[in-house]
Amino acid sequence: MEILDYAFVQRALLAAVLVGITAPAVGIYLVQRRQALMGDGLGHVAMTGVGLGVLLNASPVWMATAVSVLGAVLMELIRWYGRTRGDIALAMLFYGGMACGVMFINLAPTGSNANLTSYLFGSLSTVSQSDVTAICLLAGFVVLVTLGLRRQLFAVSQDEEFARVTGLPVRALNLLTAVTAAVTVTVAMRVVGLLLVSALMVVPVAAAQQLTRSFAATFAIAVAIGVTVTIGGTVTSYYQDVPPGATIVLLTIGAFLALTALAAPLARRRARALAAARPAGDPAECVIPAGRGADGPVGV
Repeated sequence: MEILDYAFVQRALLAAVLVGITAPAVGIYLVQRRQALMGDGLGHVAMTGVGLGVLLNASPVWMATAVSVLGAVLMELIRWYGRTRGDIALAMLFYGGMACGVMFINLAPTGSNANLTSYLFGSLSTVSQSDVTAICLLAGFVVLVTLGLRRQLFAVSQDEEFARVTGLPVRALNLLTAVTAAVTVTVAMRVVGLLLVSALMVVPVAAAQQLTRSFAATFAIAVAIGVTVTIGGTVTSYYQDVPPGATIVLLTIGAFLALTALAAPLARRRARALAAARPAGDPAECVIPAGRGADGPVGV
């Protein structure tokens, strides 16, 4: 294929695949925790790291990782101890992070401002070899955490009190989830952009939940959707000369709408088949199907 003849496209496609895997892998826990917009807040905070990287002539990816991880820790501390004023503190953290990033980039040498849009909305041509190396290492960490500790993270995401009673280190796992989300934001910023990464963490999970009842199936389908839309968005961006981040997000929303339309008749057909298989007056008709609660999949 002609598209694979260019080194920058090869790097962008590799980064896109890694983003497609990691974003939904973390997002499924955030959705279960009702923290779907955490990625958006961390994207604002990571902007400070990008600005520092540009200003100090250091790697923006690694600097953004350090700052966003620190921001994730602060977010968890605010959630634990903030109580009544927690929302105000979070707002100042998010928008202060964005403001600092813009300020640092403007203080950098002339010409650095041109990079701002690529970090906010993604860019194919700016993915360097050093970025790919950093993204691979960070994505490996995300996959290791989200798969290796999936049962523990799932238990904490579903019911913190129950997880605490069973002896799980709830605060440590919550902190690890937040840090993993922060790392995912920096993994995705070169392809999707800091302002759009939250959509890729949440929408594929919501789309997968339209078809599945178990956590494992939702996880697998969400990752498959993520990889499909990131590759599709990257290829479309190359041929049509459109922003990759916006293209990927629009494809993701399109996948959600398509699966929602497909799920409705399937659900009605499943309900009719279930009703026909039961005798009239069977009390089981009043039982919620196992493996799915009001908020989505509840079984690993």
